[in-house]
Amino acid sequence: MTVLRDDTLSAAFDHAARTYDRLVAANPGYHAHLRRSARRLQLPGGGAGLRLLDLGCGTGASTAALRSVAPLAEIVAVDASAGMLERAEAKPWPPTVTFVHAPAEQLEQAGVEGPFDAVFAAYLFRNLADPDAVLAAVRALLAPRGRLAVHEYTLSGRLMDRLVWTAVCKTVVQPAGTLTGDGDLYRHLSRSVSDFDTADVFAARIRRAGFSGVRVLPMPGWQTGIVHTVLASADDSGRAAR
Repeated sequence: MTVLRDDTLSAAFDHAARTYDRLVAANPGYHAHLRRSARRLQLPGGGAGLRLLDLGCGTGASTAALRSVAPLAEIVAVDASAGMLERAEAKPWPPTVTFVHAPAEQLEQAGVEGPFDAVFAAYLFRNLADPDAVLAAVRALLAPRGRLAVHEYTLSGRLMDRLVWTAVCKTVVQPAGTLTGDGDLYRHLSRSVSDFDTADVFAARIRRAGFSGVRVLPMPGWQTGIVHTVLASADDSGRAAR
């Protein structure tokens, strides 16, 4: 199958929203890894006085990860799937957390305005038809020296990591998705990771978007070489190197 995009992908996530939290809870380390990536932003003072953008928030797991490291920050959480966002909004949040229904490509039209001190994007960029355009939009929304953390399935480039990912998808991910009636979405998950940038290629893409200080950090456990945090900074040196 080809990967899903835009409205077709949003509709697939809408349908999967009812079982999504249960499935990801069965993934060892899923929430801990999100918190690890959020910690890697190194946000000071518990986030006091900071504005954060959670781009592609899904059912709110990434939002919760941000709150765990920056409980005092204002967080704007955005997702293109109405079904996933409904699940997120139904959870208990303080008034400093707000949710916006919008594709990542249409932030301005949805009234999402900067500056933000940091942007967190989990499991988003491999699902976008034009990741470069969204990186450019994110760069424009960040305050000077604002930080970006992308938590993503980005394979290392080693054959063994690709083989492990393929095996996990065939034996766990796709059968589970089929049982819940969301086979197309979870087949998309497998294919979208295999087709997306390797970690180093994605880091180079972020540099071309005008970011500096780009670093690729792995996750522990079985996802080493499969899931990475890619960190970057929006400052003048990054823009000059574009």
